[in-house]
Amino acid sequence: MARVVLDASVLIAFLDAGDRHHKEAIAALERTRSDDRILPASAYAEVLVVPNRAGPEAVARADRILSELPVRVASLDPECARTAAALRARHRALKLGDALVLATAEVLDAAVLTADRAWPKISSRARLI
Repeated sequence: MARVVLDASVLIAFLDAGDRHHKEAIAALERTRSDDRILPASAYAEVLVVPNRAGPEAVARADRILSELPVRVASLDPECARTAAALRARHRALKLGDALVLATAEVLDAAVLTADRAWPKISSRARLI
């Protein structure tokens, strides 16, 4: 079983049928069905922003879908934080949330799925959906 870290962009697109990456997100999650899919806690928070605007029922629905995929939420630890800080130091345009996702993949020796076209230039672990 391979480890795959998911960027928030993948799950946001998966949850929103109107998202331009929706079909690609479905296909990517289907391809990784037998993998250990990991969602960094920072990305989990990002995924829940829109459901929180819609209310508690939408949050519960998003959580239910994530558990059914399944997706495991990974906590931030000091090694991941240090790795993210180093990435941010090297790539000034990289946002901290993105650095945390990439750092999680680095620390866990995993691939990372994203819809962000810039990531493959930053990390060889990045795979576009």
